[in-house]
Amino acid sequence: MKLKHDKFKTARGGASKLLELSCQLCDTAICRYQKDGTGNLWRLYVDRISSPNVSLTGEDLRCQNGHLLGVKTIYAKENRPAFRLISGSYAKKIIKN
Repeated sequence: MKLKHDKFKTARGGASKLLELSCQLCDTAICRYQKDGTGNLWRLYVDRISSPNVSLTGEDLRCQNGHLLGVKTIYAKENRPAFRLISGSYAKKIIKN
């Protein structure tokens, strides 16, 4: 995956990393995600998700075994669709670029 370079990346300082997310309970792969900036992972912006192994069209983000990982929302500051993640429901691993 090639990292996106747009206004959202530059607004957060330009520091990006590629993460591989999986379900904490069953270790099922969820997707790859471009995280911009520093800090905790609170939400997944839909336009930053690549290689999804789950459906992104529903109201909830669930792994293939049905475990709830996040809830769909619109992030008001940027008017962007995102999934608000449930703390402790996912595991992340940094992928080398």
